[in-house]
Amino acid sequence: MIDYGLQGKVALVTGAAGGIGRAAALAFARSGASVLVSDVNEAGGSETVDLIERQGGKAAFQRCDVSDAGQVKEMVAAAVELFGRLDCAFNNAGINIVTADEYDDVVWQRALGINLTGVMMCMREEARVMVEQGGGAIVNTSSINGLVGNPNQPAYVATKHGVIGLTRQGALKWATSGIRVNAVCPGVIETPMTAPLIADDGMRALIDSMTPMGRMGQPEEIAQAVVWLCSDAASFVTGHPLVIDGGATAV
Repeated sequence: MIDYGLQGKVALVTGAAGGIGRAAALAFARSGASVLVSDVNEAGGSETVDLIERQGGKAAFQRCDVSDAGQVKEMVAAAVELFGRLDCAFNNAGINIVTADEYDDVVWQRALGINLTGVMMCMREEARVMVEQGGGAIVNTSSINGLVGNPNQPAYVATKHGVIGLTRQGALKWATSGIRVNAVCPGVIETPMTAPLIADDGMRALIDSMTPMGRMGQPEEIAQAVVWLCSDAASFVTGHPLVIDGGATAV
């Protein structure tokens, strides 16, 4: 793992109970940042904190449903209260509900609330702190489904396209405030969310074959990109949707 020199910095990661969020929280800690770990899954979030502390890092857990404006405010306030500032934010919490009725009203509203409105509210609260500090870096999780179409997941596709729009808007809004805003667009990554898709070897082989590199991505490969985007190594990068998909969208 690369050390991106975040000693003395503070990072906030939502959806950090497992998968990409956990990998990013660990990567931030390895680069020297103190990390506020957030998720609705308290057991998983606490386990992420424990993993960070076991590797010698500093972390704390704050439960947050990002679709609740009050909880988002409390989460960001907790980062500042516990660690004194907020330098990096990875708005990663998201859901992908697969149902027989692709246009189900409940699914649509829930996806919108977490995947898009939740990202907006996180950005809003994080930027308030960062503007006062004089700068910071925000990364949002979109998807390759935020760049291309998918006939079977209207809510997921719409919200992930929306995240890229919010990312570009935020990058322009806060460019002169020293705040950079970018997004990562993962392809198929081996996480708890994708676990049901690879329950048997045949299905895994099929999914692997859909990526030109012939395999699924790993959470750590997304995490490294997130930490790079938050580091000084990416000091002139803002408003960018970074595709990390093994070549899937190059076809």
